[in-house]
Amino acid sequence: MADYDYDVLVIGSGPGGYVAAIRAAQLGLKTACAEGRETLGGTCLNVGCIPSKAMLHASEYFEAAAGGAMAAMGIKVKPELDLGTMHGQRKDAVKGLTGGIEFLFKKNKVDWLKGYAQFTSADTVEVAGKSVRAKNIIVATGSSVTPLPGVAVDNDKQIIVDSTGALELAKVPGHMVVIGGGVIGLELGSVWRRLGAKVTVVEFLDQILPGMDGDVRKEANKILKKQGMEFKLKTKVTKAEVKGKKAVLTLEPAAGGDAETLEADVVLVSIGRRPNTEGLGLDKAGLTLNQRGQIETDHDFRTSVPGVWAIGDVIPGPMLAHKAEDEGIACAENIAGLTGIVNHDVIPSVVYTWPEIAGVGLTEEQAKERGEVKVGKFPMLANSRAKTNHEPDGFVKVIADAKTDRVLGVWCIASVAGTMIAQAAQAMEFGATSEDIAYTCHAHPTHSEAIKEAAMAVTGKPIHI
Repeated sequence: MADYDYDVLVIGSGPGGYVAAIRAAQLGLKTACAEGRETLGGTCLNVGCIPSKAMLHASEYFEAAAGGAMAAMGIKVKPELDLGTMHGQRKDAVKGLTGGIEFLFKKNKVDWLKGYAQFTSADTVEVAGKSVRAKNIIVATGSSVTPLPGVAVDNDKQIIVDSTGALELAKVPGHMVVIGGGVIGLELGSVWRRLGAKVTVVEFLDQILPGMDGDVRKEANKILKKQGMEFKLKTKVTKAEVKGKKAVLTLEPAAGGDAETLEADVVLVSIGRRPNTEGLGLDKAGLTLNQRGQIETDHDFRTSVPGVWAIGDVIPGPMLAHKAEDEGIACAENIAGLTGIVNHDVIPSVVYTWPEIAGVGLTEEQAKERGEVKVGKFPMLANSRAKTNHEPDGFVKVIADAKTDRVLGVWCIASVAGTMIAQAAQAMEFGATSEDIAYTCHAHPTHSEAIKEAAMAVTGKPIHI
């Protein structure tokens, strides 16, 4: 230890980084975490997952009061939007959670090195002008917004913004155009639509939510369209200009064709994210990137350089906070000589629109490419709790292997789909069959009964439809 300042140095304090640091410290390793942001938690806690959910939740309350859902249950109110207070509760949530990580660092004796780290060799980094040497270094620097050529983001002007800027809008835009029909664009577009904006989503592909199950993508489009979102599919944005207090977009068919223009008060650029690997001095550590700008690792999260590890958005796989957290724990355990494993075949994904959209495992399309499958579906309209709560939209879909009955994937659209999907993930982690789920007693009345019914539908025997 005399030759090293730390057993483990984590670069980045996002969900993967801070969890890795805490777990390493719990295992008795002298640990530090380098973070240049003024608060811990990375993108997720500061400008991503947490603040967006605070705005989504608040806007759901506003729409329920303004849109008649509460009136249908005998509660008549006329809401008034106080956007400043809504932003305030978002900031309070962020402050509480980022401060909580700082407390956990102190409790677990993790040193916070305040500054951005840059490799000077395979086992040494420079942080705020100071050289720090560690036996193991974990790269957990996350990702940032992918830029769109021809569209310059300027969050300060609040006309053409990215996801960070979309959380800070000082007023509800008359018309918001969202470039990209993925998770982030749909979530933030939902916030401002509920608060009164007209929202148009421009998507290059022929359907929203790329990568998700086909039935889910179609149903989500249908539901969001019914709620008032407009969609321009198979369309690309080639240019965006700010003219006065408006943005003017130039659009073309994805397959080529005549251009058209579209005017907006706010444009949200949300076409994806890219790994944060620039400025780390990875070449000085002996690391090279793959074609997608990611760091390749083995099953244990080791890179090609001994003593250097990587997790989260900088390595291949879905860019999800919970994936990074699991990898952070596993990586720390592997460094400590334990066996840390992440099953990347069972990583749930959630879209926090209303209703929520969630899935885990293979889509039906992917499953069919591998062999014969059986599929069971059950509509939320037939679920007693959803019906009682006036939440009829959506369904649950269970995909199982035709020969073994083993569950290959579960997809659902429901008001609490993000919570429901945990049951499916756990079942799949234990190699459950659709029969295992179907014969597990579910509490009544709950939304989760729809998972049981969908599993029963795999063999053509649902009860309530």
